[in-house]
Amino acid sequence: MGELRLEELSASNIVAANTLSLKPGQEQFVAPVSHSIAEAYVNPVTAWPRVVLEDDEVVGFIMGNFDPDAHEVEFRSCIWRINVAATAQGHGVGRFAVLALADEARSRGFGHITVIFEPGEVGPEAFFAKLGFENTGETPYGETVAALPL
Repeated sequence: MGELRLEELSASNIVAANTLSLKPGQEQFVAPVSHSIAEAYVNPVTAWPRVVLEDDEVVGFIMGNFDPDAHEVEFRSCIWRINVAATAQGHGVGRFAVLALADEARSRGFGHITVIFEPGEVGPEAFFAKLGFENTGETPYGETVAALPL
């Protein structure tokens, strides 16, 4: 495994981020990166889109939201999206991305980060639990809400 680093989403890495391939079945649990790109454009003040590079290859994408005034508490300091290339899963890329987002949240004065996901056999629940996220409830749509204290 090479060195991991974060980089802001930009014209030079947007195509690679948008073409990350997930493992079969994972697509149902996460929206495409293109949706995050649109959200970042619509919410430029609160959105935090980043790519994860291993050496010089884009192997992951994470999008956070930092809005202390958000109506729903779950959206004040949260992970909106995380995608890790199928070939890079299990190499610490997702963990690296989540911990970087947590550091950013901490530097902005937040005491926790949240994530909302759909439960399912190949879904992200085990990944988030391994990082220390604890289920705190569910949305009206049956999605799980989990939080990580910082």
